[in-house]
Amino acid sequence: MRQPLPADMFDELCPSSLNPIRFGDKWAALVIRCLEGGPRRFSELRVPLRRVTPKVLTQSLRALERDGLVTRAVHPGRTSHVEYELTPLGRSMLEPIAVACAWTERHWGELLDARESYDKAGPTTPRATPRSRQVRPAAR
Repeated sequence: MRQPLPADMFDELCPSSLNPIRFGDKWAALVIRCLEGGPRRFSELRVPLRRVTPKVLTQSLRALERDGLVTRAVHPGRTSHVEYELTPLGRSMLEPIAVACAWTERHWGELLDARESYDKAGPTTPRATPRSRQVRPAAR
């Protein structure tokens, strides 16, 4: 029997939640980390990923499957179920994700300070407005 995923795997103090480096969508790296120990059912993934709505988790899993990082296996039977598992390509993402998480841990205070400062002051530079499209004269 495999160990259940801990409910606090991605608590608010987890570097993964502050990591500015994205691997796929917002939740992809967390899903990959959940699948590190082997295949998991959707309901198992929902425990540590409780902040993700079922719809968004499904979208994330489909995107990971489309990219070849995750496989989806339907196990038929009296009580059929679906499991998600990392492919070898998906497993190759574990190392860069670990590096990104380690970087986030080292810069945790700086990231929090920067976000807090930004939230208090707002953007420091005005946002660029799109230029009106210039029409080229027709060739004669």
